Amino acid sequence: MQIGIGLPSYIRGATLEQITEVARRAESNGFASLGTIDRLVYANYDPLIALTAAASVTRRIGLVTCVLLAPYRNTAVLAKQAASLDRLSGGRLTLGVGLGGRAEDYEAAGTTTRGRGLRLSEQLRELRRIWQGESRGFAGAIGPAPARQGGPALLVGGDSAPALQRMARYADGFVGRAGGASSFAQHRERACTAWRAANRSGEPYGIGITMFGLGPQAKDEVRRVLVDYYAYAGTHAERIAGSALLSVEAIQTEIEEFDAAGCDQLIIAPAMPDPGQVDLLAAAVKHTNVSQSLVVH
Repeated sequence: MQIGIGLPSYIRGATLEQITEVARRAESNGFASLGTIDRLVYANYDPLIALTAAASVTRRIGLVTCVLLAPYRNTAVLAKQAASLDRLSGGRLTLGVGLGGRAEDYEAAGTTTRGRGLRLSEQLRELRRIWQGESRGFAGAIGPAPARQGGPALLVGGDSAPALQRMARYADGFVGRAGGASSFAQHRERACTAWRAANRSGEPYGIGITMFGLGPQAKDEVRRVLVDYYAYAGTHAERIAGSALLSVEAIQTEIEEFDAAGCDQLIIAPAMPDPGQVDLLAAAVKHTNVSQSLVVH
């Protein structure tokens, strides 16, 4: 299992300096990737723009949207943005996409949640066609061409039956819902079943996500950040905040449980914007029982 780390670009008030320093430290500490989450009606940074900033100060670390909310975006523009980032970063982008659960994001974008699943399926097909260079006008294809033939790897979020079928037909793997290793294991089992039903060879690539904060101020700061971000969830926001990992022991246990659940990559997102969180996480990861297979050097 590989270990990635989340960018603090979703945290209200995070600065360019914090985001780029997290990226630098993550690469120097050997983390496999930098991950972003997404919403529209909030004071967060756009995932692709945040990853572009991170790409500009790194050279090797992967860049993952886990996930980007695609159905309220124009597909051709999204294809061009993703291909641009993939090309500029030397082929480091993995594009995870999903539906999202907030109607206000769709309303603000001038669209509706109705039919969003069907739109996402068509978007996945269209992204591949664009990245493969289909002509769209006098000048030819929508460019630039991605760094890799066929474009970035595609992942799909969501564990409903339609989401799993969409993943198995059009993508390379899935992003598990937050909820711990047991929830990931259930998601993975259902994803593998859908994969086989679609006559795909091998198994889908699976990414898990969890959140953490370390240090003397972590408990209060993590609660402040996560309750604010998930305030739309009502009282459930407190439960989300309470699930964050606040000790080295909790992080190590979570890593070992996700590894046992068959996770290919676990992205551990800081719920604090301080770049020092990267070094604290790296130290915690190196002392797990599965550390030799976790961090890419």
